[in-house]
Amino acid sequence: MRELEGLGAAGARERAGGVAFGDSLEAAYRACLWSRIANRVYLEVGHFEARTATEFHAGVMRIDWSAHLAPAATLACEFSGRHPAITHTHFGALKLKDGIVDALRGATGARPDIDPERPGVRVHAHAHGIQVSISIDLSGESLHRRGYRGAAGEAPLKENVAAGVLLRAQWPELAQQRAEFLDPLCGSGTFCIEAAMMAADRAPGLTRSYFGFLGWRGHDAALWERLRAEAEARAQAGAGCGVSLRGQDRDAVAVRSARENAVRAGVAHLTEFSVAALRDAAPQGGRDPGRPGLVCTNPPYGVRLEDREGAREVHRELGAVLRERFQGWHVAILTGAPELGRELGLRAHRTNTVWNGGIECRLLRIEVEPDAEREVGSLGRGIEHLRDTPGARMFANRLQKNLKRLNSWAQREDVSCYRIYDADMPEYAFAIDRYRTLDPEEVWLYVQEYAAPAEIEAEAVRRRRGEVLASLPEVTGVPVERIRVRMRRRTRRGEQYEKVDDAEQFHQISEAGLRFRVNFSDYLDTGIFLDHRLTRARLRAAASGKRFLNLFGYTGTATVYAAAGGAADTTTVDLSRTYLEWAQRNLAINDLRGERHRFIQADCREWLAGAGPERYGLIFLDPPTFSNSKRMEGVLDIERDHAALVGAAMRLLAADGLLVFSTNAQKFRLAESLEQEFEVRDISAATLPKDFERNPRIHRCFELRRRP
Repeated sequence: MRELEGLGAAGARERAGGVAFGDSLEAAYRACLWSRIANRVYLEVGHFEARTATEFHAGVMRIDWSAHLAPAATLACEFSGRHPAITHTHFGALKLKDGIVDALRGATGARPDIDPERPGVRVHAHAHGIQVSISIDLSGESLHRRGYRGAAGEAPLKENVAAGVLLRAQWPELAQQRAEFLDPLCGSGTFCIEAAMMAADRAPGLTRSYFGFLGWRGHDAALWERLRAEAEARAQAGAGCGVSLRGQDRDAVAVRSARENAVRAGVAHLTEFSVAALRDAAPQGGRDPGRPGLVCTNPPYGVRLEDREGAREVHRELGAVLRERFQGWHVAILTGAPELGRELGLRAHRTNTVWNGGIECRLLRIEVEPDAEREVGSLGRGIEHLRDTPGARMFANRLQKNLKRLNSWAQREDVSCYRIYDADMPEYAFAIDRYRTLDPEEVWLYVQEYAAPAEIEAEAVRRRRGEVLASLPEVTGVPVERIRVRMRRRTRRGEQYEKVDDAEQFHQISEAGLRFRVNFSDYLDTGIFLDHRLTRARLRAAASGKRFLNLFGYTGTATVYAAAGGAADTTTVDLSRTYLEWAQRNLAINDLRGERHRFIQADCREWLAGAGPERYGLIFLDPPTFSNSKRMEGVLDIERDHAALVGAAMRLLAADGLLVFSTNAQKFRLAESLEQEFEVRDISAATLPKDFERNPRIHRCFELRRRP
């Protein structure tokens, strides 16, 4: 969406499967010429309801096709989506073609010829239930086909996927700083070529000879020529950008192909390709240590590697080379074997799922720093001998006492997930949570290690960690394979925690008769905050008949409680689409579905500022302590900003409503202005569960009401 806005597309907005924008033909042409990540650009020419194939045919015929197809034009038709009566895309495309042909025959007495490869006009129908949209495919064929690639090797990287990876890796910003670029496993050179076109401000569609609008009757040839001339001028101006882009590969045939592709793309003068082994990859000699650099690569897989162990070796070697020679560099690795990312020995600070055609890949973004070694995902090996040390025995005794005290309480209160240790001894700074999952019923441990202060010797930290991890299976009875370990570092002001893995293994747990999805591998939090157990129960008790608003909704656990408590309707607002989808699934597994549950992807502050006249009887406000997400404006600092945030939320509160505000800020003090304006009740102690009593500062919680 940001790319389209940069191209002048008005009113760009996300929708299922794409982005919609205004009806400016110039914006559409610019998207075809300049979009680096789009697949297709469609111009909608009709929209109607059709319950049957006959109604679909009739709807197609009502469109004035003579305005789009000249008498000699060729035609191709496509159909996508789900329709109750049209269940096969081939049948849908056939009915679309029949409707167009019948309409033109009736209007002109002639019918177009069919050309499925490169037609003059390609028409696309998409069904969403009985709602059908009909569009002209202005791109004609996928925009990833830039026109520069010759014969591709095995599992080729699509050009628009490569461009998307480079944008995620912030290459345009790095290129402006004249950063160095290297792909040490370059294959046919796609990353290098796309990076060169970005650095040189060269339109990706400049080398294409075919677009779907060229044979369309509404084509504005003068406008198109003006835009092409503008793109040519920009390419000439950017040709001397001075950025160094290198690719290397052990395969001489692939390197020759990369050079030929660079020539066709018009960036041969900016790129350098060489035949070299991965182990020889290095920054250019004599480079300025302060000059930024980006390694961006797609490690080979499939037929180029005969077995899985071969793939492991490539990833291990890549990780070793990066750690040894590329300190201070940015790294973006697109791996088609996500589980092999662990072999790099480097911690990704951001991870994204990327589809390259039908292949699901992971994009790992890494900053190569001295402390960038990957965190251990499970217990590891070689620590068994630490089980009998004095420190391990001391830790084991404390944990056994905690378990004896908490297990009876948990059974009595029917609590299946709870904290069993929380840095009880400062030398062993861990938080350990016990989860009992459903289907199958198993016990898991989720272990978070608090990063030690810098003055503690690294060897002491490693020994204490080993003593804790060696003791856990024996004391708790939980096998090694069901223990997950995470490092929770103290973040800098405004810094966010990021996704740490992509195992995508979800489990279900039960709390107060409700089910929730949790994940022990991919995030620094599991999907449910155990310290809010009593807070959620209070929301459930207060929700009956009320409209419920969940701000910073996370995975929607509070929404599930409110819905189960009889809320009239619920609205969950969060900036993360991942969390909103998680929230919807949490509601679904509790049979809480329907239009009365709304999910809004937005920055809560912006949403509150633009909220309409709706009022809510119950609001839960649980913001992060800090947030500097790139998708929102500015930095949220809850200690500084909470008064304005609470005030904005209170404006949406019904006259007799209740707002519950919670924060995990350790030194939080509620603004006096809020206590003067509203009725405020501190319920922090009342919402502190028994398993968190050792850490009474785990959260602060307040109830606010309007004054009479």
